[in-house]
Amino acid sequence: MGLLLAVNAGFMFLSALVSFFYKDGAVLDLFYAGLVTMAIGGTAFLVTRNHRKEIQKREGYLIVTLGWISMSLAGTLPYLFTGAIPGFTNAFFETMSGYTTTGASILSDIESLPEGVLFWRSITHWIGGMGIIVLAIAILPLLGIGGMQLFSAEAPGPGGDKLHPRIADTAKRLWVIYVAYTLAETLLLKLAGMSFFDAINHSLSTLSTGGFSTKNASVAYWNDQPIIQYIIAFFMFLAGTNFVLSYFAFKTKFSKVLQDDEFKWYCYGIVSFSIIVALLIYFKADISLSSVDHPMVWGRLESAFRHGVFQVLAIVTTTGFVTADYTAWTTFLTVLFFGLMFLGGSAGSTAGGIKIVRHLIMIKNGILEFKRTLHPNAILPVRYKNKAVDQPIVYNILGFFILYMLSFIMGVLVFSWLGLDYKTALGGAASTLGNVGPALGDLGPVNNYGALPGAAKWWASFLMLIGRLELFTVLILLTPFFWRNR
Repeated sequence: MGLLLAVNAGFMFLSALVSFFYKDGAVLDLFYAGLVTMAIGGTAFLVTRNHRKEIQKREGYLIVTLGWISMSLAGTLPYLFTGAIPGFTNAFFETMSGYTTTGASILSDIESLPEGVLFWRSITHWIGGMGIIVLAIAILPLLGIGGMQLFSAEAPGPGGDKLHPRIADTAKRLWVIYVAYTLAETLLLKLAGMSFFDAINHSLSTLSTGGFSTKNASVAYWNDQPIIQYIIAFFMFLAGTNFVLSYFAFKTKFSKVLQDDEFKWYCYGIVSFSIIVALLIYFKADISLSSVDHPMVWGRLESAFRHGVFQVLAIVTTTGFVTADYTAWTTFLTVLFFGLMFLGGSAGSTAGGIKIVRHLIMIKNGILEFKRTLHPNAILPVRYKNKAVDQPIVYNILGFFILYMLSFIMGVLVFSWLGLDYKTALGGAASTLGNVGPALGDLGPVNNYGALPGAAKWWASFLMLIGRLELFTVLILLTPFFWRNR
């Protein structure tokens, strides 16, 4: 945790450099925030450097959860020191939303913030996004959480029983891919007409499937520049896929990518939902966008296609960028996007949500239940990638889904109790738990979370945390038996 805070401080110093370059007046405040964080992290590291480094499951749960919380607490300092976000509650909400790559914001005038603060806001996404990749590939399988064993065996790295070399090697390779994608998107967005500052910030947000933008209107600011939105949509698609598949693709092992069940269904879902949304926008939606009002049929068709694909990707990958208010299109599309908040991207991606692989396993197991009813003595295992899935993993996934839905219901009830109307409560719980960002009602795409009561912001922060860390990691700390002596 001390090491994590030291890394956090390093990025604060980087934000101070950005502030110095743009002469936005926040240099010293960002530098002091980094200095305080470095002092705390360095002290924690030095005090514990000689302790036993062996990590068992119990320590793993604590490190993951407390690491995210400590990063979020320290991450409030740049906002508080610069005065960009007044009040600890608001600053913590924004920071937790950043690290969990949710993208829900309490800010109403983003463009008025200093460049250094905007860069820090985007970098919290980027740190959290890569943290989730390493967590999902290396840590969660060790803890036996959420069926992550299904793909962890394919993580690039040396084989054998030694965990640490495998984690280190895996993390390095995934970091290279993550950084390469970020640089590539930045370059393409710059060539497409964005300023370099906007390009790097949106790349940081896209690859982490976060959703923080430097503009009040989010990506809708570039509605008259379709190429920018297509570039962001492409990288949202990449960010929502398993990063291990990107590694295989770079190694020219394309058969592993094309034969991956989760990737195939991820693509099928994106294409199918995009076509449905685009057709409904074209024929039914009452939209008024500069590029939609083109006198030619092709102009309107292209715009409907672009906004349909973009918003489906933004919700499925839980990035949360917006090009339009999807809640104003049709009631059916509003309900559809609400449902997509529960889908999630691929396992091993930066996306939040339940994940495609879990839906696949649950559907396959459900279909097999019909066969088991007819043939009670038959042995019918669930198969994934042409291999039988161990029954404990199936139970784990079913348990995760039940716990996810119970958490959603509890989230809605608490939001309702705190004064939110039913549509806002439903959307807010689904969005924060799934790390999506924009929701429904008063928390829709054209609104923000600033008007939430203080208690609701803390509850939303809790939902963001448990949703990002796969539920079990955090919730197990709340059980009495976790704290009993071994």
